Amino acid sequence: MLKKDIQDNLNKAVKENDEITRSTLRMLLAAISYKEKEKKYKEEKEELTEEEILEVVSSEAKKRKEAIAGFEKGDRQELAEKEKKELEVLQQYLPEQLSEEEIRELVQKAIEKTKTSEIKDMGKVMGELMPQIKDKADGNLVSQIVKDLLKDNDD
Repeated sequence: MLKKDIQDNLNKAVKENDEITRSTLRMLLAAISYKEKEKKYKEEKEELTEEEILEVVSSEAKKRKEAIAGFEKGDRQELAEKEKKELEVLQQYLPEQLSEEEIRELVQKAIEKTKTSEIKDMGKVMGELMPQIKDKADGNLVSQIVKDLLKDNDD
């Protein structure tokens, strides 16, 4: 279903001559196709599940975020802007992202549930947390919030 939506939106972008959307969706479909071939080779199943397609979209979005940071650090604003536009296209296919406050609440609950209080136990908290927020939050942000809250607990 999601793959069909992406394909339909690509066709629309081609008709409307929307260069950024067209190139971004072509790249995304190529990444999905690559994952399907990889899966076929490993499991002899071609079709990706919706969750697997979301993982591909999320991975491509993460690449854009990293590229934006790199281009901004290198003072290449025109390239950073292009990456931001591509990221906007990709985000249409991702679930709504959690706010920082929502993430903090979930992290706090995970810390309480796992009864951890030290940064060395961060893996337990992340293991509890990630299935709940997969594709709904940036992993780097979640990691930073976990570190911050565990550091606060250490004091």
